[in-house]
Amino acid sequence: MSDAGDDDIPQLSSHTLAALQEFYAEQNQHTDPCGEDKYNIGIIEENWQLSQFWYSQETALRLAQEAVDAAGEGGRNGTQSLAHTRIACVSAPSVYQKLRALHREHVSVYIFEFDKRFAMYGEEFIFYDYNHPLDLPEKVTAHSFDIVVADPPYLSEECLRKTSKTIKYLTRGKILLCTGIVC
Repeated sequence: MSDAGDDDIPQLSSHTLAALQEFYAEQNQHTDPCGEDKYNIGIIEENWQLSQFWYSQETALRLAQEAVDAAGEGGRNGTQSLAHTRIACVSAPSVYQKLRALHREHVSVYIFEFDKRFAMYGEEFIFYDYNHPLDLPEKVTAHSFDIVVADPPYLSEECLRKTSKTIKYLTRGKILLCTGIVC
């Protein structure tokens, strides 16, 4: 046998290989964040295959502030004594991250997300598949959130209809719905 076949094996240049190794190193940093950095928007990269597009820092901050203001202190516009405001972020991870980064006392925030990379948030992560809108853990009870911030992953009637079932189940009445639909 001749060695002529070895010439057909593709090889990366040293420059390209170094760039690829740098890319993998950055990816590893993003998948194992710790401390307060884990709430920075972009710490988990967008995944276009999952129709993920993060909000800018400014937009996420504005939505987070609107959610807290709408919920009121102690939830239910302050009518609950010594209660925590509960906010659900359905398919809105950058809003969740901004809410958590604000370090607000008396605000509990949960992220309902299909992407299991967000499981790094522990008990605040709830696996969510809009195709099964009410397939939620037992600990998530009906009408237990003061406000639901939702950004359905797809611009389709089916996705919005199914996500709406989840929203109606979770909320006590207040909803902040974000979509890219232009009317």
